[in-house]
Amino acid sequence: MKKYLYPTILIAAIGIIASCNSNSQKAIINEPDALVSHIDSTVKPGDDFFLFANGKWFKNNPIPNSEQQNGLWQLIQDTINAQVRNICESSAALTNPEVGSNKQKIGDFFFTGMDSLTLNKSGINDLKGDLDKIDSIKDLNGVIQTAAYIHSVSGSPLFGFGVGQDDKISNKNAIFISQGGLSLSNRNFYFDTDARAKMIREKFVEHLNNMFKLMGYDDAKAKNAADNLMKLETAIAKTSRKKEDTRDPLKNYNKMSFKSFQESTPNINWSLFMEGVNLKNIDTVVVGQPEFLTALNGYLKSFSLDVWKDYLKYHFIRRLSNYMDDKTYIESFNFYSTVLRGVKEPKPRWKRTVEQTNGSLGELIGQVYVSEYLPKGTKEKLVEIGNAIKDVYAQRIKTLDWMSEGTKTKALHKLNTMVMKIGAPDKWKDMSNLKVDKKSYVHNVMAANKWFFNYMINKFGKPVDRTEWDMEPQTYNAYYNPSNNEIVVPGCNIIIPGYEHKLADDALLYSVIGGSTFGHEMTHGFDDQGSKYDELGNLNNWWTSEDSIKFYAKTKMIVKQFNDYIAVDSLHINGEMTQGENIADLGGIMFGYEAFKKTNQYKNKESIGGLNPDQRFFLGYALAWMINARPEAIADQVRSNEHSPAKFRVIGPLTDMPEFLTTFNIKQGDLMYRPDSLRVKIW
Repeated sequence: MKKYLYPTILIAAIGIIASCNSNSQKAIINEPDALVSHIDSTVKPGDDFFLFANGKWFKNNPIPNSEQQNGLWQLIQDTINAQVRNICESSAALTNPEVGSNKQKIGDFFFTGMDSLTLNKSGINDLKGDLDKIDSIKDLNGVIQTAAYIHSVSGSPLFGFGVGQDDKISNKNAIFISQGGLSLSNRNFYFDTDARAKMIREKFVEHLNNMFKLMGYDDAKAKNAADNLMKLETAIAKTSRKKEDTRDPLKNYNKMSFKSFQESTPNINWSLFMEGVNLKNIDTVVVGQPEFLTALNGYLKSFSLDVWKDYLKYHFIRRLSNYMDDKTYIESFNFYSTVLRGVKEPKPRWKRTVEQTNGSLGELIGQVYVSEYLPKGTKEKLVEIGNAIKDVYAQRIKTLDWMSEGTKTKALHKLNTMVMKIGAPDKWKDMSNLKVDKKSYVHNVMAANKWFFNYMINKFGKPVDRTEWDMEPQTYNAYYNPSNNEIVVPGCNIIIPGYEHKLADDALLYSVIGGSTFGHEMTHGFDDQGSKYDELGNLNNWWTSEDSIKFYAKTKMIVKQFNDYIAVDSLHINGEMTQGENIADLGGIMFGYEAFKKTNQYKNKESIGGLNPDQRFFLGYALAWMINARPEAIADQVRSNEHSPAKFRVIGPLTDMPEFLTTFNIKQGDLMYRPDSLRVKIW
């Protein structure tokens, strides 16, 4: 993945896409309205607008035992899974597909994932050769060589590594090394003192013990390996920056010559690692957190070779455990899904296999998906809404009272040159040299991992391809890439349950697609991270010092606002870590609302389902985040994710909008009321 992508779980609209005109809107006025059917009238809007808007749906649709959450996102993912399943099953049913064809690869990959008899018969034997090689490591050079191999086919031991656009020279690809190497998703898990964090650490050591037993260790050896691995990862976590302290791209950009880099960490044979990943003629590297690598350099000596072997074995097998026998899969599921996220039982095998086939071969599936499932007119409608939001954003910039005229000119230029990639790529990645067969599921996954790893490696020394996509059209998500100054919105974001076979009205189009999608992603170009990149995608301070001071004074307000929210148990949201997404949510919904006010529905005050345009717009925004998550999943998100939980992505930005407070008559004394002095006003 590229650095500093800003993925957003996008809830984008709208069933069948053609032109959205007032006649089509009037045709659905008398039909049952999905938006109205979700409202829980027992909740006051001013107490909890999230539950007021979505509560009835939550009551009628409990979270399935196999999921960590339920809601609009899950419903849409289920729709996509069903479509991808058709592609997988029809491909697997072909009796004599052309070897090397897309459908042969899709069919064989899916077949091996569904073949539970072979998987359970094989156990971990398909990985025995790799585990034996780790056992045969004789020195630190062997540790580094093996780490390079694991990076290419499985996990990311020791540190983060990748090839991507140089932050300061966006037309050049660079090598990046950063902190990493942990099995838990954030350093906080190793140190937090609340009851849930302590329980997770205890369960993690139990899980490690069980995994080593599955690898053939006796009880005493497994316990010793688990305890030592926990000590090692705790040390690594201790010298890792907090996630909120990695938000500044300037502080994460430490370019040095390869020679100096090698000399700074003499226990890490970087030449051997680069040779292992097939990188040559390296002049410089960009180091994210130099102090982390200094500490890691010491740990390679202070922890024994046997501890490092166990560490490598676990990191190798952990990322592959989902593609092996049921025993290994369940052990990993019990910790990473049940303990960490509260999921009670595994998904059906077909769903797991469909999702992994899509994950590994999504580029191939996407070509079939576009031709067979993406509605005609999708791209045109999305472009129309995106341009409308862009126009509103430009007007907002022009009227800002805290930005100087010179900076406004540069901001408008950056906005005008921002590229919108929408629907599907014009050209697909060439995966013709990827080999897939019916022999081994885990080896098929490893082959796909290796293909994508080599695809990344091959970028080094070549010009940046600015036409490239990092998501497939069937991926229900979107992102802003500051190095390209682009937003990418895959075509499947056009789906929304409840509005099949009819057009949704502009209130939903502009709250869901306009606000939560385009407005949100465009704002990332000007949040606390994206604002540090210029219109060409280079790290470049194009703000005046006075503008920066005023801007960061405003961002401190949104940090404080979200720090005050308690998400679950006694866990507060980390306003510093989530500020970029919170800024984007606030900007997105404001731009969506301004663009909506220019539509005929708003101007004509058209009522649908007994709701006026303003009510429908804000309820539509709550629909965009209609996600009910388990407490365990929320706790995990708060500790490790830059996105605030869904509820606060609704009530946070809306309580900063006076138009929302007026629409639902929210006044002083109501739980959601925020006085004007505390409302965040950035854009």
